[in-house]
Amino acid sequence: MQALIAALQGGQLALLHLLAALGLTESPYGQPAWPWPWRLSGENLLIDLGQARRAGIALIFGAAACLMLLAALLWRRARWYLIATTALVALAMPWPDPAAVLVPANPTSFHVAPSAVDAKSLVRGGWLYAQHCAACHGADLRGQGERAKSLAVWPPNLAGPLMWRRADGDLVWHVLHGVHDDRGHETMPGFHDTLSSDDAWALLDYLKVRAAGETLKSEGQWTMPVRVADTAVDCPRGARQLASWRGQRLRLYLPARPAAAAPMEDPRLVTVRVEPGAPPSPDGCVASAPEIAQTLAWVAGVNSPAGLQFIVDREGYLRARSSPDRATWSEGDLLCKSGGTAPTPAPPQDGLGALIARMDAEPVRFVKGGVVH
Repeated sequence: MQALIAALQGGQLALLHLLAALGLTESPYGQPAWPWPWRLSGENLLIDLGQARRAGIALIFGAAACLMLLAALLWRRARWYLIATTALVALAMPWPDPAAVLVPANPTSFHVAPSAVDAKSLVRGGWLYAQHCAACHGADLRGQGERAKSLAVWPPNLAGPLMWRRADGDLVWHVLHGVHDDRGHETMPGFHDTLSSDDAWALLDYLKVRAAGETLKSEGQWTMPVRVADTAVDCPRGARQLASWRGQRLRLYLPARPAAAAPMEDPRLVTVRVEPGAPPSPDGCVASAPEIAQTLAWVAGVNSPAGLQFIVDREGYLRARSSPDRATWSEGDLLCKSGGTAPTPAPPQDGLGALIARMDAEPVRFVKGGVVH
C-alpha cells in the first residue's frame, strides 16, 4: 500500500512539474497549480482494499501496455501484433471504481510547505488560530467553540488525525478560500483577504502540533508523526540551528527549576537544554527562545513542559517523552510507534538503549493520506 500511494503521488507530481515546465499551468502562491478539479488519491484505497488491489493491478497492466506501444514504434515487423495485444491488455485491465481513486482537487492540492517548521512561525500560527478560528473550532480544537452551535454545519474535530488525512495543499486552500458543501453553500469562510499563504502554512503547522498533543492526552501516544520545530541553539563552539543536527538523535530537556542538574552526556545522542531566557553555557548547548518551549508544551499536551525530556530521531521526528518524576528512560516511553512487530534487536544493558533500539527498528515511514508509521 505504501508503494501504491507513493506511485500515485509521484506520478501526479511528475505530470504537474512537466506542465509547469511547459508553461501550461499557473503558479499561485509560488508553486504550480493543479489544473483539474479531480486528482488521484490513496486515502480511499485504505478503506477499500479490493479497489486498492484493482488499482495496483491496473498500474502494472498500464505499464505493460506502454512498453508494448513503445516496442511497436521500434519493431515494425511485429507492430500490428503488439498494438492488438495492447488493446487486449487495455480491455482486460481491472479498472478500479473511479469513486475509489478520484477525489476533488484544488489548485494548491500538491503544494508543500515553503520552509521547514520553525518555532516562531508555530507560535504565530497559534496566535492566528486564537484570533480567527477558536471561536468556532474551540480552544482545544474539538469543534465546540462558542459560535459552533449557531453554524449550519458543526465544525470538524481538529484534535485527531484529520490534519494528516488531508493533503496539506488542500488544507491551505480551505483556510484561504473556505469550505463549501455539495450544494455550493459556504460552511467555513475563507481568509484570503486577511491571511497570507505563509500565515496559512503557519496555522496548519500549529494545528498539527496541537493535534499531536491532544491525541497524546486522550490516547497516551502520538498517533501521527510530528517533527520538532527548528530554533536557534547556542553552543560552546558557536550558534547553530536545531535542524542542523538532522541525521543524529537529539535529547531535549527542560529543567524543572533554574540551575537544575543536566542529564549526563551520552554518545548515542546530542543533548540540548531548552530554557527560555537562559544565557549561553560553556557546558553544553542551550535553546533559549521562549517559542521552542511553548511548542514542546503544545506537543506534550501540558501547560508547562518544565521537567520533561524528549527524544528526537535521526529524521527529526519526536518519538519519546519522559515524565518529570522519572530520572531514567524505558522502552515504554516511546510514544510514536507503529504498533506492529518490529525486528528484535540485541537486548541492551540500559533503558535508554532499549528505547533507542526500538526507535531505530521502527522508523517513521510517512506518506500523506496513507499509512503513517
